[in-house]
Amino acid sequence: MDLIVIALILAGLYMAWNIGANDLANAMGTSVGTGALSLKQVIVIAALFEFLGAVLFGKRVTETIANGIVPIDKIGSIHPNLVALGMLAAILAAGFWVTLTTFYNLPVSTSHSIVGSVLGFGLIAAYNGTISFSDIHGGN
Repeated sequence: MDLIVIALILAGLYMAWNIGANDLANAMGTSVGTGALSLKQVIVIAALFEFLGAVLFGKRVTETIANGIVPIDKIGSIHPNLVALGMLAAILAAGFWVTLTTFYNLPVSTSHSIVGSVLGFGLIAAYNGTISFSDIHGGN
């Protein structure tokens, strides 16, 4: 397995941990804190709805992140390795940001964090001349 693929898998697991630590705690913290649900019940409910969300809506979200903000195909045809490195940087940047804000008990959106990170990757690619700034769709 290529080193960049291993790094992407580890970064994805790190971001998944962030989502669980931040988003799930926000959604279910009150239920556990009040005793309405046990920790075991919350884990089962969260696993079920996370799975359903990924299966039912994951393709649309993935397509938006992969092609709706920055033209990944265009970048990949010019610099194939740049896409992998850019996405690695984006997921790590989003992961570090969510970790930092969660540590300081600040409100944060993991979705907005990854969209902003991918947008940042697109801006760097445009700055380097790989794509034009008009190719980036940050307002959709």
